[in-house]
Amino acid sequence: MGETFRALRSRNYRLFFTGQIVSLIGTWMESLAMSWLVYRLTGSAVLLGTVAFSSQIPMFCVTPFAGVVTDRIDHRRLLIATQTVAMILAGILAVLTITGTIHVWHIIVLSVLVGINGAFDTPARQAFVPALVERREDLGNAIALNSTMFNIARLIGPAVAGVTISLVGEGGCFAINTLSFVFVIWALAKMDTPAHRAPAEKKNPLRDLREGAAYAWSLHPIRVLLGLIALASLASGAYSVLLPVYAADVYHGGKAHGPQILGLMFGSVGVGALVSATMLARRASVVGLGKWIVISSSCFGLGLILFGLARSEWLGIPLLALVGFGAMLHMGSTNTLLQTFVEDRMRGRVMAFYVMAFIGTMPIGSLVSGAASHAFGPTVVLLVAGLITLLGSYGFYRSLPEFRRVLRPIYEDKGILPSQASAQ
Repeated sequence: MGETFRALRSRNYRLFFTGQIVSLIGTWMESLAMSWLVYRLTGSAVLLGTVAFSSQIPMFCVTPFAGVVTDRIDHRRLLIATQTVAMILAGILAVLTITGTIHVWHIIVLSVLVGINGAFDTPARQAFVPALVERREDLGNAIALNSTMFNIARLIGPAVAGVTISLVGEGGCFAINTLSFVFVIWALAKMDTPAHRAPAEKKNPLRDLREGAAYAWSLHPIRVLLGLIALASLASGAYSVLLPVYAADVYHGGKAHGPQILGLMFGSVGVGALVSATMLARRASVVGLGKWIVISSSCFGLGLILFGLARSEWLGIPLLALVGFGAMLHMGSTNTLLQTFVEDRMRGRVMAFYVMAFIGTMPIGSLVSGAASHAFGPTVVLLVAGLITLLGSYGFYRSLPEFRRVLRPIYEDKGILPSQASAQ
């Protein structure tokens, strides 16, 4: 098996990869279908932002406490529970849509419940990955392959969703997503992972949370990594919620051709992201990822500005590949760095803060961009989002010397770097 896919030598990771890629295709189908359903029912960018806000704000509020839970209980059992809940919620959405009884308030309530469930699922999934690889040196490759499967799904799911909506409506996408959870639950059930070691001392959950926050704040690399990913995620929430507006109105797709255009837009983001995920998977070491974060976040910000200015889908859709490339390379590099230097006893809580920064800040961007687009137009929103990201990238670049100084002894101690070598 080639070095690009070396993590797949581990049986547990192969099961995880197989189940997740099928489930993620369904998730991306639901994501596109839900956005289109809300816009078809209301024609409102504000309500698009509201629905996105309702699904993502629980990640911001609940995830820190979910990280404490993740460090205390078995990750595999927690994931089986969260995936089962997600399947039930997807089934309810499918039934309501297929029977024609769906209303926007149904979508908002279900989105909140999905967000709460995701607040437990996502940090558990992030913290579970190190237990799936048999060789520690394959961890970085496993994280990169996670990004690869995420983007393969993002490439396939929206394209299939656009066709499915045209043929049978949004309910077909929701039904397929419901069935897709069977695969990941099966994969989790078949795994043989080491028994979870709960903390020897049962502390108060709030004390555990404070301990995790103090640890994250005490390390300069964690602070700057989470700060930049939070800023980029605000911008990501701003652009993602406006894609249906561009598909239907800016690119004049209307309700007839809008789903196909929206599918192409999602697919273009997926192509760029898949390229960056493949680049990460081919890396043999974390050395140099600090520079990649500067480059990737700059590509993301520049891509948002250029896409915002594009008036034609033939120009705008290819530019979304640059957006996807920068966003995924930034996210994957940040995830890989965090997983390689945080202490195992703090992993669940730190990854919960990562999820809080990466996904939990998106709803703020979604809500603000929906309202701002109504007042000033989508182009202004994307220009501002791109400029903010570029400023954040410059700030991270200025912090790199201290970033490297702090990481060097940690990586030397873990054997990732030889003594006296540069960590970044």
